[in-house]
Amino acid sequence: MSEQAIAVKAQHVEEVVKRFEAAQAAIVVDYRGLTVAEVTDLRKQLRDAGVSMSVIKNKVLTRAAEKAGYADLNDVFAGPTAVAFSNEDAIAPAKILKKFADSHAALELKGGMVEGKVATLDQINEYATMPSREDLLSMLASALSDPMRKIARAVKAVADKGEGEAA
Repeated sequence: MSEQAIAVKAQHVEEVVKRFEAAQAAIVVDYRGLTVAEVTDLRKQLRDAGVSMSVIKNKVLTRAAEKAGYADLNDVFAGPTAVAFSNEDAIAPAKILKKFADSHAALELKGGMVEGKVATLDQINEYATMPSREDLLSMLASALSDPMRKIARAVKAVADKGEGEAA
């Protein structure tokens, strides 16, 4: 193998290392058996959520995972492998891939990394069932505004009662 080819492969590994380091989540899947239309649909759903999915050679993934500190992922790099990287939302790839896998038996989740820690398949499935960040913020806002509403109602009731007695 020429030195130029080795340099190109080393550069590819470094690019994948950077993707692992920048990612909030990286979910590994086996896409074997999906049609081109299904893969296109899956990529569109992921892209809409700010997630990119790439098919990467297992040897490149193995070397990149080791350099990035995720050597425990090496067991899942077997067979046709695609990785969904998300730099912003750690839960989005798990939710989208799990939902897609539930309706398309050919897609198999293998494992991955979430928020800097290697995650098992069970953990990824658990993340997939969690509410999104926006849903959690909405629940928090609702929980915080409920006591305020009760106080406002009580103050209004006292004010209305005071007006009724004055008349």
